[in-house]
Amino acid sequence: MVELLTWLEASALGQAVRGAGVWSYAAINLAHIVGVATLFGSVLILDLKLLGLFARAPLAIVSATSVPMAAIGFMLALASGICLLATNATEYKSNPFLLIKFGAILVALCNFALVRRIPAWQHRWTNTPSDRGRRQLALGGGVSLAAWATAVTAGRMIGYW
Repeated sequence: MVELLTWLEASALGQAVRGAGVWSYAAINLAHIVGVATLFGSVLILDLKLLGLFARAPLAIVSATSVPMAAIGFMLALASGICLLATNATEYKSNPFLLIKFGAILVALCNFALVRRIPAWQHRWTNTPSDRGRRQLALGGGVSLAAWATAVTAGRMIGYW
């Protein structure tokens, strides 16, 4: 991990972001916040639906809007987060919150991949889920909500370590 952080900081990206000035860093930080907010807001709505809230809203409709928005938020947060990390990456080598954040993001992404394999998810446009399907989706929603909340919290804590 230390080698990766050292490489990232010394990269052309790290040099460019450091040399771009304080306002550029602020703009990248704002983009990261917008990306995280878009991601988490979209995930929150979908996860609450998977947990059983919004009973009158069909899962297909909720997912049709929330999944693409979450993907857009994730890509914006990822791109801007790499830029932010590149500025002083080696300063974070002993920061436990960075590893917690990355681990939580990995759990959330793996969980989403698993949820997409659940038959109740795959057939959300044509079928009402069975009780078993609803329980599986609820478990996925709970894991997702916990993982993304952990990632956001750990991300905020990085600066305070």
